[in-house]
Amino acid sequence: MKLTILASLFLLAACAAPESAQPAPAAPRAIELFNGRDLSGWRQIGDARWEIENGELVGSIGGGSQSFLATEAEFSDFMLELELKNELPGNSGVQVRSHQNDKGKVFGYQIEIDPSERAWSGGLYDEGRRGWLFDLKDAPEARAAFRKGDWNHYRIELRGNRIRTWVNGVPAVDTTDEADASGFVALQVHSGNNTRMRFRNVRLTKFE
Repeated sequence: MKLTILASLFLLAACAAPESAQPAPAAPRAIELFNGRDLSGWRQIGDARWEIENGELVGSIGGGSQSFLATEAEFSDFMLELELKNELPGNSGVQVRSHQNDKGKVFGYQIEIDPSERAWSGGLYDEGRRGWLFDLKDAPEARAAFRKGDWNHYRIELRGNRIRTWVNGVPAVDTTDEADASGFVALQVHSGNNTRMRFRNVRLTKFE
């Protein structure tokens, strides 16, 4: 009887071994959208001046219309992380799942960079279409998260119709919208006088 039990246990272990030996699936790898050296993989929309200084993207404008630096590739479901700093006061933003119409106008989801007293940085704006989708007027912790004139970490997640954002680890937006399933990523330098933005460590991780 003992021999029978031992034989059965051995067979069970042998059957289970191949499954347990399977390696865990590899975690998705982040894509460096900006290589720190040049604008490979990006295209300019508008008149802003884009330079690279110390491995950072620097966008500035002294007037005229708002401008964007857009990825050549389009993305659907992903997490985007980047650091940004406003050197000179001026509203800007990070576009996700965005597009350009036949007149050259950019439209799509924009994650706000707002160093004004309103302080809606991290809020969700629909550039070129419906306006504000998720402001931060009732989110005092999120409004306090942005550091003017200093580096800020943005995290943006899009899964299906769900959109979430964090500013320096503080949750800002958690909402759903059906307008766009994919599109390019873009960095905005807003119209106005003496707007200057810095961006670095721009990384995107695709969701399966």
